Amino acid sequence: MTTTTSARSARLWPPVDPGRDHVSGPESAPVTLVEYGDYQCGYCRRAHRGVIRLREERAPGEVRYVFRHLPNRRVHEHAELAAQAAEAAAAQGRFWEMHDHLLSGATSLDREGLLTAATAVGLDAARFARELDDGAYAARVEEDVRSAERSGAHSTPTFYVDGRRYDGPWDVESLLDEIRKPLGWRLRLLATQFAGLSTSSGLLMLLGVIIALAWVNSPWAASYERWWGTTLSIGLGSSAISMSLRGWVNEGLIVLFFLVVSLEVRREVTIGDLASPRRATLPLAAGVAGMLAPALIYTFFNAGTATAHGWGVPMGSDTAFALGLLAILGPRVPHSLRVFVATAAIVDDVGSVLVISLFYSSDVALPSVGLAVLLWALTLACNRARIYRALPYVVIGLLLWLAMLNAGIPTSLAGVLLAFAIPTRSAPVASTLMAQAESLLQSVDKPPVGEVTPARYQAAVRALEAMVERFLSPAQRVGRDLQPWSAYLVLPLFALANAGVTLTMAPGALLEPVAMGSALGLLVGKPVGITAGAWLSVRAGLATKPDDFKWPQVVGAGTLCGIGFTMSFFIAGLAFSNPDTLALAKVAVLAASVVAGSAGWLTLYAWNERWRRRIRRAADATEVKA
Repeated sequence: MTTTTSARSARLWPPVDPGRDHVSGPESAPVTLVEYGDYQCGYCRRAHRGVIRLREERAPGEVRYVFRHLPNRRVHEHAELAAQAAEAAAAQGRFWEMHDHLLSGATSLDREGLLTAATAVGLDAARFARELDDGAYAARVEEDVRSAERSGAHSTPTFYVDGRRYDGPWDVESLLDEIRKPLGWRLRLLATQFAGLSTSSGLLMLLGVIIALAWVNSPWAASYERWWGTTLSIGLGSSAISMSLRGWVNEGLIVLFFLVVSLEVRREVTIGDLASPRRATLPLAAGVAGMLAPALIYTFFNAGTATAHGWGVPMGSDTAFALGLLAILGPRVPHSLRVFVATAAIVDDVGSVLVISLFYSSDVALPSVGLAVLLWALTLACNRARIYRALPYVVIGLLLWLAMLNAGIPTSLAGVLLAFAIPTRSAPVASTLMAQAESLLQSVDKPPVGEVTPARYQAAVRALEAMVERFLSPAQRVGRDLQPWSAYLVLPLFALANAGVTLTMAPGALLEPVAMGSALGLLVGKPVGITAGAWLSVRAGLATKPDDFKWPQVVGAGTLCGIGFTMSFFIAGLAFSNPDTLALAKVAVLAASVVAGSAGWLTLYAWNERWRRRIRRAADATEVKA
């Protein structure tokens, strides 16, 4: 599962318009720097000194600078009036003179101070006072505030370089690096842009599927199994762990995926959409029913056969693919529906892990199980002891993984257990840390006594690093650090290692019970179970459905959850030892996932278009009556 911020939320909107925006610098400048600022913000004033140096000294002619208003009305009582004053000055052709004067801090920002500033920059004071008192430019300032919200600017100053939000340091040298775009910057930008796409992880998984299918169905098919069957041993002294490369992916790397997913589940339970019982009931009921219905359909086709044990194959949903397809629909899908799908998929993930642990584990070594329990208890003890360093949890986590591997239990459970043991903690008091940060920075910028020695500088840097880390709990840091590895390495490798299925099979093979149960469980069981579970929970009064999505959209979302790639393949590998049966189940899952993804996406798209046409017709009818 992946959760990434939409790239659109960090893009400037609307784009710079010289006819509307306040622009300083040549139109031919290769780079456009946009700032959302607040005239009463001390940080904006400090950053402004660097912007002036950048425009006038370090990069003249290279930068076209644009300023937009984002007054912090809750904190700065005069910021709104100062922004309107700048617009009143713009009406007299003196925006930049007023802009620089206000950010210089030369006058106060109350009405009297602004009138003084108007005289200082040579404005018609009477006209200025009249327009300021009438709020003539309040709507113009509000346009910039709405623009900031759409662009993902939530604090001041916020900078955008060529339409992309810049989240780096504000010093001149860092801004120059951003503007002049050295090779390392370009490579980092490409990687960041790709990672910012909600579909990026799904695209890499899809690429892994395509490569695996093409490889296995090519003249070089034998090399696929030969490669993934290669034994890799890791040992110390006489002790060693030996598994095939596929085994290292399925029993080793996949643990990172389950750790990340479980950390997200924990976050949802504590502070997210599962924190309130009533808010959680709708997707919880949908997720549980969305697991049971596919299992029942599979059992209907396979009861009493040798493949009956595979009832868990169609139970899981591939969250990365489902959310990726939702992201392609963009604003056509309400945010609450995205939350519903993500939460239901989290329930699927947890349920699938429990099913694997309880029903797909054999030849369990009880001493190793006991050791695993003791190790998990040790992680909980570390949590209780408020040990926030990552190293103890990494070491114990590795030992826990080894114990479960030796016990014959799916090692994915190690990721789940570790996720619920890594400590969280309350957010810090930001004002206190801010004061400490200012004190440390002043101690190296303008020390009260003596020169800044290398030792003092390093001590200040270490203290600042510790403060930054305090803003994230250990659980949040682990999730942040491992999520890219899970999304962009583990899942694509898992797809590449497991999607290699020979597509040439006997006619009618897809009518075999294992194929019918797997395919129909995903295609029919998922949408029926998810929709029925959600509807029944609402009818019973246990949950409420948000008003901004309708039941047909729930059906579309449930169909989209019929993409059962990752978990279905994983359970199939545990359920079927016969290679032919495993291959048939994988082909059925692939076929069902393609159909479910296409049908779910088209359903949501079509419903959105129908709903928009209905709204337009209602609006037209209202105009006719008027």
